[in-house]
Amino acid sequence: MPRISVILMGVASAAALLSATTARAAPRTDLLQVPPGFHVSVVSDHVPNAREMVRGARGTIFVGSMGAGSVYALTGVDGGGPVQVRTIARGLSLPVGVAYHDGDLYVSDMRRIVVLRAIEDHLDAPPRPEVVADNLPYRPGDHSWKFIAFGPDNRLYVPIGAPCNVCDVGHEFGRIISMNANGTDRRDVAYGIRNSVGLTWQPGTGVMWFTDNGRDNMGDDVPSDELNRVDVPGQSFGYPYCHQGDIADPQFGNRHPCSEFTPPALLLGAHVAALGLRFYEGTEFPAPYHGSLMIAEHGSWNRSQLSGHQVVSVGFAADNRPQPPAVLVSGFRQGQRAWGRPADVLPLPDGSMLISDDLSGAIYRLTYGDAAPTH
Repeated sequence: MPRISVILMGVASAAALLSATTARAAPRTDLLQVPPGFHVSVVSDHVPNAREMVRGARGTIFVGSMGAGSVYALTGVDGGGPVQVRTIARGLSLPVGVAYHDGDLYVSDMRRIVVLRAIEDHLDAPPRPEVVADNLPYRPGDHSWKFIAFGPDNRLYVPIGAPCNVCDVGHEFGRIISMNANGTDRRDVAYGIRNSVGLTWQPGTGVMWFTDNGRDNMGDDVPSDELNRVDVPGQSFGYPYCHQGDIADPQFGNRHPCSEFTPPALLLGAHVAALGLRFYEGTEFPAPYHGSLMIAEHGSWNRSQLSGHQVVSVGFAADNRPQPPAVLVSGFRQGQRAWGRPADVLPLPDGSMLISDDLSGAIYRLTYGDAAPTH
């Protein structure tokens, strides 16, 4: 396989890189609001532009970034000593996504997927990134960053975002694909997706759920961001013809009616920028949160009144229907000023949950109990 050491930064819109170019703010856990009994602490505030997170077999927390172009490894998060942050890759092109599989760390790039082999054996002297999947669809514009994850089938799932606010790109863009760990046997999973920056699988059912960010420039209150579920391969979720399941696009809506597409499982709110999501399988949090879907809302950037900038919890009814989101962690903004932007969530084996914040360059830990955490 070819190896690379540096991948040059590509073109992205100013809006896309907003969180990377905004002056970094200090984390303010004193401003965060959580339900009674919950606590938030700072694990580290030395993780510039922190985005997707994944846990290695030995407890290392790997973190991707966007404008920073780096990948980080955090050790000591499980309580085995002081937390240490290492930069294990630099100079990459929007390496937002990280996925751990059989000891290897897979990292997303605008046009390829690279891997750091046996990474937890080499944290102090990381291997060069090895290309496992090249020539991913790319067009200069928006949404070329990728949240990646391995599914229960041991295949790597990769979203291919639309290179625009709204445009008709057929099935080349606006989809989710999967592939073997070595990059072979690429398959289309779902279409009609503007920009998914979070996907996960429900324990027990194996159903894939993903977030999708709605288009801009239709006003403050429409269209909503979506929570979607994939029941069969090849489903289409409407973009660019239909938004939130029932709103025809002003430019493309006359080409295909909303009735042709799979509607969202849940509407999350306009411009909240729903990103990373994970199911909570622990028992530390109270019973109503068991089995819930935790979602990081990065927050709006062009709404007249900010929305999002919080972490929400989505519970499920007896028939597995998602219920309206409940705010779990808020306070990342004060009025019209945001000091933090949640990008991902990661429940840990001890029942706590990590939250990444790419604006403050911080990782937080959410716990529940009588005493606040010591670190």
